[in-house]
Amino acid sequence: MNNTIGWKISYNAKFTLTFCFISTFFLIADRLTGGGWNNALALLPELGWSSFYRMLSYIFCHANFQHFTGNMLYLLLLGPILEEKYGTKVLALMTLITAILTGLINALFFNEAIIGASGIVFMFIVLSSIVNVKEREIPITFLLVVIIYIGGEVMNGFKEDNISQFGHIIGGFCGGFLGYLFNKATVNKSQIS
Repeated sequence: MNNTIGWKISYNAKFTLTFCFISTFFLIADRLTGGGWNNALALLPELGWSSFYRMLSYIFCHANFQHFTGNMLYLLLLGPILEEKYGTKVLALMTLITAILTGLINALFFNEAIIGASGIVFMFIVLSSIVNVKEREIPITFLLVVIIYIGGEVMNGFKEDNISQFGHIIGGFCGGFLGYLFNKATVNKSQIS
């Protein structure tokens, strides 16, 4: 017999939810260790043996609750849409590429440690603006997102603050490039079948 009255909770966006739960654990662990957790897992500006795990761990660390909630809200809003479009494995691969590329550029050209998922959030924002892109077409939403978000980060880059605008910019560029790359692969597959 089919139960039409009951509701069930579904783990609807596996990558996004797992990312948020890991980040929640990292935030709690950092509060319990008085900042020691973030110090051990932040991406340092120089490359060394610890860079291997730090290239990924830094995206789960956040400076405070406000930093954490800002990033998680965007991820939770955009992640399910992107997972439906690209799939869990592809979105995880895009996140991994963005995290490593941002980490390498930070280590090579900047002298600051970084933490946070802001670059991943910017990748998600740009990716979401090209979800329904067709071949040989540039959506106006994509152009506006690039102008508003990336342009804003370039302008903010001249301020003295503790925010890694370059990480946001790299995340946005990764979102545009990877979105184009994977959208093109999807279009080509559909033309073959």
